Amino acid sequence: MKRPLLLVALLLLVTGCSTTHESEPGDSRWRPRPGVAWQWQLTGRVDTSVDVPVYDIDGFDQSEAVVSALHDKGRKAICYLSTGAFEDWRPDAGRFPGSVIGRGNGWEGERWLDIRATDVLEPLMADRLDMCREKGFDAVEPDNMDGYKNRTGFPLTAADQLRYNRLIARLAHDRGMSVGLKNDLDQIPDLARDFDFAVNEQCAQYDECADMEPFIKADKAVFHVEYELPTSRFCAESRRLRLSSMLKKYELGVWREAC
Repeated sequence: MKRPLLLVALLLLVTGCSTTHESEPGDSRWRPRPGVAWQWQLTGRVDTSVDVPVYDIDGFDQSEAVVSALHDKGRKAICYLSTGAFEDWRPDAGRFPGSVIGRGNGWEGERWLDIRATDVLEPLMADRLDMCREKGFDAVEPDNMDGYKNRTGFPLTAADQLRYNRLIARLAHDRGMSVGLKNDLDQIPDLARDFDFAVNEQCAQYDECADMEPFIKADKAVFHVEYELPTSRFCAESRRLRLSSMLKKYELGVWREAC
């Protein structure tokens, strides 16, 4: 039986439980807390009926109306963007000069970006984040944030990655949106203070979930998915670590199996 909304509000007030952090004075940014349930759907028509408080959806493909529909259901909306890789099908693809486009990253139509070229990339990413804000998104999931660990075609260093990731975080914060750190496990100790939550893929499969603890200890959500392990193999550990975990298929459609 569903509890009346007033009773739920009173319970939250008494217990101090919430899915978000308290905002600092003058800062209304959304801050998701550990364990909050979520849906990650990047393909197909967004099914807004999944009963979770957080949705992560494609920033280009989804409209302001979809974000508004989620808000009408009391949900928060995260704007998925690729900030570290070029995607040849995006409407702004023609604005990226060839000088910043490197090797393929393993996905069709995607190639790593030279994140050292912030004079080129900052205005492009600022425009993308403006789009997220104008559509009403609450937060941003910037993807491909660990190029320095991959064969990008550029001599990227850890320092280059830290600088670029912090730039993306600042651009999101300047627009009143929260921002998540996608993967980039080795730099979590350095970046956990700059980001409001984390998004992780397959930390259970590769025995890396403990690396997410700086976010959890800071009372920040870790949105986590596995693709190849059954939930019986990772959910108990996810609950112990207070991760927001679920099983998804690689195409990231509607289907999900949550812990």
